[in-house]
Order: sequence, then structure tokens, then C-alpha cells
Amino acid sequence: MKLIIQIPCLNEREHLGATFADLPRAIEGVDEIEVLVIDDGSTDGTGDVAAALGVHHVLRFPRNRGLAAGYSAGLDACLQLGADVIVNTDADNQYRGEDIARLVRPILEGRADIVIGDRETDSIEHFSPLKRLLQRWGSGVVRRASGTSVRDSTSGFRAVGRKAAATLFVHNRFTYTLETIIQAGEAGLTIENVAIKTNPKTRESRLFRSIGSYVRRNGLVIVRSYSMYWPLRSFGRIAAALLVLGVVLGGRFLYFFITRYPAESGHTQSLLVAVGAILLAFVVGLMALLGDLTAANRRLSEETLSRLRLLEAELVALRAGATGGDARPRIPGLRSTGAAPWTRGLQPAAAAAAPQEDVG
Repeated sequence: MKLIIQIPCLNEREHLGATFADLPRAIEGVDEIEVLVIDDGSTDGTGDVAAALGVHHVLRFPRNRGLAAGYSAGLDACLQLGADVIVNTDADNQYRGEDIARLVRPILEGRADIVIGDRETDSIEHFSPLKRLLQRWGSGVVRRASGTSVRDSTSGFRAVGRKAAATLFVHNRFTYTLETIIQAGEAGLTIENVAIKTNPKTRESRLFRSIGSYVRRNGLVIVRSYSMYWPLRSFGRIAAALLVLGVVLGGRFLYFFITRYPAESGHTQSLLVAVGAILLAFVVGLMALLGDLTAANRRLSEETLSRLRLLEAELVALRAGATGGDARPRIPGLRSTGAAPWTRGLQPAAAAAAPQEDVG
């Protein structure tokens, strides 16, 4: 059983050392542990600092691509590196390394495909009352949209099994947290929550500049993701509402026309609005059907890509077996430091002393 801990980074040389030092070197039920740092176009030498610290792999982007792209690229790399379980944690040492063992336990025991660390945001001191309220409200919206029981939908501290890692795809450029939960619900993956504690705040978030911007962008991600995976339900409700409005207004016009004709007919405004609403209902209904067909094609494409991910990982493993362990994933920007995996019999100092090797 191999665990890879991936750490997306953007100019984190000041905090990466503390985060790396806090990671567990051994976990019961895990044979080996490796660390992958995703350097998202850092300009402060974060990748070099990571290699000097003794991380096992560094995946560097020439330019900043965003958290969502970094997370997805990390999943691809971890699968090809042979991970059975992948843990994502932040580079600013927000999450405690000691909680990783509890985070992976449901996956090791076969109870869950994805485990999300519940920060219990109502108890986080540096969260304002407004932010706590928005966290509760947002997680409730995501629960309804995904059909899951997730308690902290924006938590980036999460573990995914091999099947889930191959299944999840991120289509927005902002963040992976919400869309992957909605997609997991649609794909029938099992999500479990684990209560965790957080470390004191070390810096301001770089994902958003204000609460208003965060709410707006996350709201768009939720609406887009829900509409993408359940278009018939989304647009069908709009079409039904328009149809009801058109029928009610049309009935109103007919009632007055029949009861008062020929003295007066009137209420032509109701007739005009009714006709417009019924026509719009027809158009939106067609959009719902087309969206449902597109969603079906997307599901087939994602299933194909999921199998392709697993096949690529198997090919890397087969090449490694055929060449005596010398094969490496052919991923642009991926560099292995040559540090030995952490096992119960290997001291961290030994891992840090291993020579570096370029595989990108």
C-alpha cells in the first residue's frame, strides 16, 4: 500500500519547511509514503527548497496555472507514481500532519473512496462570524447539489483512493474542492468526513481577495457543476416554472374572455405574457434535453479517460518491472529527487541524504 502526499505550492518557501517536517513518516497499514510538491509557477524558488528538504518528487509548471489545475495534475502524477491513496494538504501548514493517519483510515478499511477533513469551521477562531455562516450555508448547498453528507465542502485536506483519483476531473480554473464533491456524488463515490484540527493561521489566503469575490466565484462553480452533471433537472425546473406561468396567465385570459365577452375581452397583456412564457418553456425544455444528451456523452468520455489514467499507470508499472525499476512516468516538469520512500525501517535523514535524479 503506497501513500503519496501532494502539496500544491505557489511561493511557499517560507512555510514549506514546517509543513514538510510535520508530515508522518510511518502510518499503520501503509507500506511506503512519498511526498509530491506541485510548484505552480513559483518565483521564489519553492521547487528548489522542496528538493533540498528531501521531498520525493517535484512537479513544476513554467507559469501559474491555478489551484484546480495543480490538483488535477497532481492526481495524474500520483497515479503514475503508483499511489494507492493520495492525500492533498496545503503548503501553509494549515492542517496537522498527525491527522493524515485518521484521514486515510476509512480508505484503507474499504469504507470510503474519498475522505474530507472537517475543520469544524464554527470553532476556528480567526474565522469571522460572517465567514462561519457562509461556510455552513455553502456546505449545505453543496450537500443538496451533490447528494452527499459532506460537512466541510471547501476543505482542501482530503484523501482519495485510486479509483476516485482516476474518476475525478476538474473543469473550472478556480478550485477543485466543490466541483469534485458534486462529481463524486454523480459518480456514486462514497465520501466520509473526519473531524480534524487546524494550526494557527500563517498567512492570508491567496485563492481570493475578499469574501464577496469568494462567494461569487464559488457560487458560479456550484451552479456550473450542478448544471453540467444534472442539466435535465436544472433546466427542466426552469422550463416547468415557465410553463406553469404561461398556463396560469393563459387561463386567466380565457376566464375573463369567456365570462365577459362580448361586453369586454381585455387582459391581452396576460395573453401576450402567457404565449411568451410557453414558447420560452419549450425552448428551455429543448435545452434541457440537449444538455442531458451532452451530459451522457461527458459521462462516457470521463469513464474512458478514467480507464486511460489507470492504463497509463499500469504501463509505467510494467515498464518499471521490465527494466528492473528504472522506468519513470513521462510527465513534463516532473522531477524525482531520488529520496527513498518513507517506511517503518527508514529514517527521515536517510531519505533526505539520497541523491537527486531528473525524470522530467
